[in-house]
Amino acid sequence: MESNEDMADNLLKRYLFASDFDQTLTFNDSGYVLAELVGIPTAEFERKAKGMAKLNLVQQGAELAYLLLHDPEFRARVRKDHLYEVGQRIRLKENIELLYRVLNEGIDGYQFEFYVLSAAPVEVIQSALEGMVPADHIYGTEFRYTAGGEIESIVRATAGYGKVAVLDQLQAELQIGPDHIVYSGDGSSDVHVMLHVNARDGFTIAVSEAKLVSQVASRTVLSRSAVAVLVPIFEDIVHWDRLRIRQFFESYGLLIQEWDRVRTDWLTLRPALVDAGSAPGSPVKKVPGDLTLQ
Repeated sequence: MESNEDMADNLLKRYLFASDFDQTLTFNDSGYVLAELVGIPTAEFERKAKGMAKLNLVQQGAELAYLLLHDPEFRARVRKDHLYEVGQRIRLKENIELLYRVLNEGIDGYQFEFYVLSAAPVEVIQSALEGMVPADHIYGTEFRYTAGGEIESIVRATAGYGKVAVLDQLQAELQIGPDHIVYSGDGSSDVHVMLHVNARDGFTIAVSEAKLVSQVASRTVLSRSAVAVLVPIFEDIVHWDRLRIRQFFESYGLLIQEWDRVRTDWLTLRPALVDAGSAPGSPVKKVPGDLTLQ
């Protein structure tokens, strides 16, 4: 019979790993691929999406969902089948299936339940990750459709605080502690959920150098391969050294060719105001915001 101590050890080693989709598991944004597919200039999609973001009209990440429901051009052209086709066309990062497999069963003594949380339409994500990630482990924006496949209404938008709600739901269903949650994302739409995870002693990983997200994340890792997010997990959660990490990747036929660690400082410098008649070398007035550091 398993002792109470053994059972506690098993619970401590079970984690929830949640990942964004667009530009986290992919190289491009599904909105651009969809616009190109239905004959809408990508520059026009970008103009509309940035306009909504600037006005804070919708939660960050939900711009495409809003356009699909309210923009006359998108409503007239986009059908449900187009979303599945976007999933087939979008360019994925390498080794996503391997990432799922390793997290689920490949780390001795640990199990990470892998879920995808994204503001992208759920049909796009399921189509793109078919055979790599189970459909019931994918949460995206859900629409209600007419018989002809036209978008009628939104059932749920997994953007901004919507991601937080889904993450909390999964945590409750899986009975995993908040300090055993790992979240990976790339941009400003991930900031809310990252702050939520960090505040409860979880672990966050940025996969881009976007200022907002890299300032918030526990670690940042840049790579063309999806399995690169394993490195901070191995170092900070599993507590492996570099040699063991290299050996682990090699056991799956992957060689770490380059591994550079840098610190990035974001600086904004401008001249300070000097009093008229001040002698050289005299104290100067400081302007708030003279120096911004990350």
